[in-house]
Amino acid sequence: MPRGPRLVLPDVALHLVQRGINRQACFFSEADYARYLGLLTFFARRNGCSIHAYCLMTNHVHLLLTPHQHGACARLMKAVNQRYVQRLNFSAGRSGTLWEGRFHSSVVGTHAYALVCYRYIELNPVRAGMVGRPGDYPWSSYHANASTEAQPVLCAHDAYRSLGDSGQERSSTYRALFDVQLPEADLEAIRKATRGGYRIGETRPPRGRRPRNQSSLPTV
Repeated sequence: MPRGPRLVLPDVALHLVQRGINRQACFFSEADYARYLGLLTFFARRNGCSIHAYCLMTNHVHLLLTPHQHGACARLMKAVNQRYVQRLNFSAGRSGTLWEGRFHSSVVGTHAYALVCYRYIELNPVRAGMVGRPGDYPWSSYHANASTEAQPVLCAHDAYRSLGDSGQERSSTYRALFDVQLPEADLEAIRKATRGGYRIGETRPPRGRRPRNQSSLPTV
């Protein structure tokens, strides 16, 4: 069955997941992670997207971003994915793609869910058993969002800005959010919406749309 069109709205945040093909690794060294972040920074600016949070896992990528133009998100991911694969293939002497194909995404329509998505994304390595705390994982946005450290790739979502009047207050309040475990209902809401390609918080897809085949979709 053909996949339906993605629900993507200018100036409305998205939670996005891009997986490696057949669940295979897409990052093999620290240089690969750094290269991907550099490309993400460059092409997000060029294509009119703001990146709020990210986590680069071994075989998939999570992003919280806001596209500011129609088609901006698709252009961003196409450019980053193609350029990253080209450079990796050249340096590693390999050929072929790394990515599963179309990314999966869901609209994040409220500030409350935006903050849940921040935590969902940056807690990925903890849920996967790779680290004990989000700050122990080097390839996520937690370090910048939980401090006053500036990172070129990141632009704060309004939900993050609402956490305080100063950078210090915002980062302190943000760190405190991670002291409370994410409810399983919130985790499942994000997973279902991303699998189905609809707005987080909806209990079912909009009329006329069906969830995509869930056999090859992310579980964390």
